[in-house]
Amino acid sequence: MMQLLHFTTIAAVLATSFVLTAGAQQPPPGQQTPPQQPSDIRIAIEGPPGLPPRIAVPEFIALTNDAETIAAAKTISQVLWEDLNFEREFYMVGRDTYKTIPPPPSLDQIALDRWKEIGADGLLVGSVRKTGSGVTVQFRLIKVLTGQSALGKEYSGLPATIQMPANRFYAHTISDEVHKQQIGLDGVARTKLAFTSDRDGDRIKGPLDNRGVSNLYMSDYDGARQARVTISRAQDISPMWAPDGRSLAFSSWRSGYQDLYIIFPYGGPPIQNPTRGTPEKQSYLPAWSPDGTKLAFTSSRDGNPEIYVMNRDGSGVQRVTNHPAIDATPTWSPTGTQIAFTSDRSGSPQIYIANVDGTGLVKITSESACDRPTWSPSPWNEIAYSSRLGGGNIIRVYDLKTQTPRALTDDIGNNESPSFAPNGRHVAFVSSRSGKEQIFTIARDGKDLRQITRVGNNRYPNWSRYPPEK
Repeated sequence: MMQLLHFTTIAAVLATSFVLTAGAQQPPPGQQTPPQQPSDIRIAIEGPPGLPPRIAVPEFIALTNDAETIAAAKTISQVLWEDLNFEREFYMVGRDTYKTIPPPPSLDQIALDRWKEIGADGLLVGSVRKTGSGVTVQFRLIKVLTGQSALGKEYSGLPATIQMPANRFYAHTISDEVHKQQIGLDGVARTKLAFTSDRDGDRIKGPLDNRGVSNLYMSDYDGARQARVTISRAQDISPMWAPDGRSLAFSSWRSGYQDLYIIFPYGGPPIQNPTRGTPEKQSYLPAWSPDGTKLAFTSSRDGNPEIYVMNRDGSGVQRVTNHPAIDATPTWSPTGTQIAFTSDRSGSPQIYIANVDGTGLVKITSESACDRPTWSPSPWNEIAYSSRLGGGNIIRVYDLKTQTPRALTDDIGNNESPSFAPNGRHVAFVSSRSGKEQIFTIARDGKDLRQITRVGNNRYPNWSRYPPEK
C-alpha cells in the first residue's frame, strides 16, 4: 500500500521534516500499531548463498522536463546509493556498470532482463514529478528474478523540497525504509550530527587570555547540509542531542563563566539555562538520560568538579559522586540506571561506572589515561572512550560483557570524543589525522573511515538518537 507523506522545509537550518497525512495516520500515544495482516507478506531481496544481495540504484526518472526536476532525480538516486552503501548490508552495484542501460519511460516499464545481465538481485527505481501545487517522489524496490515489487511508496511535498540541498532528505527516507523493511535495521540516514566549530569565529580578548570563538553546527549523518546552530561571540562546546532529536544541550561561556544551555534548532522555546549558574557554581559537559527527562552534568558548585543529575528544567539536582578528585564527562547506560564517567581518583584519568545514586562504583579501565566515555545504545553493551597511546590518543571500545577493551582507531593523529550512532553500528569522533581537528565516522569493526568536516577546527561530535521527524 502506498503511503502519502507531506514534506516541509526548515530553511533556517537547511533541514527537511515531514508529517504523515491522510491514509497513513500514526496511532495515538500508548496505542500500538496494528499487526500486519497475513496478506502483507514481505518479499525479501536475496543474494547468492552466504552473500549479500546485489542492489542497483539507477538514476531516478524525471517525469517533468524542467532543470530542477532533472537535477533532483539525479541527486536523490546518487545520495540513496551512498546511504544504502553506508550500512554495508547490501552489495551496491557500481553505477558506472549500468550507464549503458537506457532509462525507462516510467516505473511500470522496467527492462528486467538488462538488470539480470549485470547480476542485480534487487533494483531500486524511482521518479520525480512536479504537480500543480508541489512535487511527488515515488520509488519501487523490485526483486529482479521474479519482477515482484518488494516495497513501494510515494511522497508528496512542497516545491522547495526538491531543491538542493533539501532533496537529499527523500533519499535518506527511502534508505531507512528499505533497511527497515528488508532486514529490520534502523538506519541512520535521517539522523544528524552536532559538533563545535571555529570556522566562523574570531578571537575574544579577556581574562581567559584571548579565547577562540566556537559555535554549534549540525549536519546530516554524512556531513552534508552543514549549518550553524548558535551565533555568539563565546565558546559554545560539547553539544548533546536530546533523545527526541529536537533539542541540544551544550556548555557555553556566554555568561562569562561556563554553564549549561538548551537550544531548539528546529524552532520552539527560547534558549534555556536550566542550571542558572554563577562564577562560583559553574556547570558543563551535559548528557541526556535515555528518556530525555534528566541531564547528567559536571559541576564545581560544591568545590571541585563532581557528577550531578537534574531534571531537564533544572529542578531536583542530585549529587552522584563525592570525591576530592576530578569527576567529569558523564554518559548514561541505555537503561538509565547507571552513569559512566572519567575520574583521576586513582592517579590518572580512568573510566568508572556508578549507579545513578552513586552506589556500586566500579573502575573499568587501567590504562595510561582515558577520557570522554560514551555508552552504546542497545543491543550493544559497550563504552567507547579516548585512550592515551604514545603522544596522542586512540579510540577504544570496552565490551562490558567480556570486560575487555579493543582498539577502534589507529594512532594516526590525536583521536578523541567518540559518539555512537543510534543503532550502535558506527562511531563519530574528532581526529587531527588530516592536520586540523576534524570530525570522522568509522564502523564499529574499525572499517569504513570517513571524514565529515573539512573547514576550520571541529570538535565534540554527537550523533542524534532519532531523526527529528519521528
